[in-house]
Amino acid sequence: QVQLVESGGGLVQAGGSLRLSCEISRRASGISAMGWFRQAPGKEREFVSAITSGGMTLYADSVKGRFTVSRVIAQSTMWLQMNNLKNEDTAIYYCTGKNNWGLGPYDVDRTWDYWGQGTQVTVSS
Repeated sequence: QVQLVESGGGLVQAGGSLRLSCEISRRASGISAMGWFRQAPGKEREFVSAITSGGMTLYADSVKGRFTVSRVIAQSTMWLQMNNLKNEDTAIYYCTGKNNWGLGPYDVDRTWDYWGQGTQVTVSS
């Protein structure tokens, strides 16, 4: 069974940076894309970023220019570099994997197949 494990969350001041990591517990050759969603208190889970096996990257408008997603397929590892963090970035960040990139809209969480437990990111003023 595929398991995704996030790390790197924490407390940071506004304007600071954090780097999240996601590791797949075993090589999941069937995963065509990996991504990040986040959920703030009292809000629905929302799309943050995604990267396909071909290297295509996508970002939510709210993080574009500040966040960078990268992936090393051979190591089954993905990172999310978050710069110039804002208070509104405070949320639990979830790593996710998708078997069929073309199946369903990428920014809808129910179209993704695998999920990590999440890591808390808190941005203070």
